[in-house]
Amino acid sequence: MSTRVKSTRDLFWNLQAKRPISFGRLLPIALPAGPMKQSRTGVLALEDGSVFRGQVFGGTSTVVGEAVFNTSMTGYQEILTDPSYFRQIVTMTAPQIGNYGVNPADEESSGPKVFGFVVRELSPIMSSWRGHSSLDTYLEQHGIPGIQGVDTRTITKRLRVAGAMKACLSTEGIDDDEAVERARSWGGLVGCDYVKEVTVKEPFTWDRSDPNNTPYLPVGTTFNLGDPKQQTFRVAAFDLGAKHSIFRRLVQHGFEVTVIPATTSADEVLALDPDGLFLSNGPGDPAALSYVHETVKRLMTELPTFGICLGHQMITHALGAGTFKLKFGHRGGNQPVKNLETGRVSITSQNHGFASDPAEVEANGGKVTEINLNDGTVEGLRHEELPVFSVQYHPEAAPGPNDADPLFTDFYDLVKARASGKV
Repeated sequence: MSTRVKSTRDLFWNLQAKRPISFGRLLPIALPAGPMKQSRTGVLALEDGSVFRGQVFGGTSTVVGEAVFNTSMTGYQEILTDPSYFRQIVTMTAPQIGNYGVNPADEESSGPKVFGFVVRELSPIMSSWRGHSSLDTYLEQHGIPGIQGVDTRTITKRLRVAGAMKACLSTEGIDDDEAVERARSWGGLVGCDYVKEVTVKEPFTWDRSDPNNTPYLPVGTTFNLGDPKQQTFRVAAFDLGAKHSIFRRLVQHGFEVTVIPATTSADEVLALDPDGLFLSNGPGDPAALSYVHETVKRLMTELPTFGICLGHQMITHALGAGTFKLKFGHRGGNQPVKNLETGRVSITSQNHGFASDPAEVEANGGKVTEINLNDGTVEGLRHEELPVFSVQYHPEAAPGPNDADPLFTDFYDLVKARASGKV
């Protein structure tokens, strides 16, 4: 006698027990992730001469960039579309990527900004009620090359030991020697201004009615609903390569957000009559953005200021302090950060390859407020006298933990206090 299957779980357990089964109304939850291009192999070559070959997916292209790794278990679409990854080839340490597909709501910018994508295994199926297409199809549509079936543990260990390296990723059939030569010939990231490649061209006001501004609420709960603000303040937000989730968080915490290009002058910002200034994340070498340093140096004496990631580094340079390149950077959703003023430890989402010099920060009117518990580097600072603070990590997460979300409330309270003449 057969057992009538009503769910995927029923199907699994009956197959395990080797029972005869019949199908009732079983809704499919898994869709093919797209045809695998098994007949073609691609190559990832590092400047140290290491070569990794595997099956290709995504776009057909040959690219050069900085090879980095990310330890996040989920959130690959947010990583792909984060402008901070411009000109980087990202290796994911999680063993399987692509199992829930991609969808427009999870885009952090206008399409992928990574230059290449490396995974141990591309999921052969996509299974999610939110999925619109497979990861393979998505990257193919945008011309971003990917490679799978390579030893991502070895790649990650090489990058941890030797540091982030120049790399070439090709899905066009070039040989190993050519790939290594292309990697070595690339000029590298240091000294490069990639912000001008990803910043908006014209100012615009972030749409407060966008349904994606509303935080996700588990059904039947008010978890993550937040505290609606009765008063709205205007903030001028420098787009240095910003993630959309940052603007959504600012809206959720009581701000009307005017997004402005990285090249906007201080006079143009002040003409907007904002109540506060926000500095976003972004790609490239923070030392190469002297035009932003000078603008921020003037504006932070006029406006309450909050910076994230590259924005944090812009405040560092505006103070007169410097930044330096990390060996392999911090990229993932599990970076522990300690607040030196409160003793609180937060697990944070991070994506950066440069850090602030702590001695120079404190010699130029700043105070180091947070450090990374893995390597002791600066994760937060505030000005000793001005209403200015910043963090190196991403309090908006996307993907990652929300431990640091209260920083947006801190910024709101700082702007409110300034508006009422208290600071």
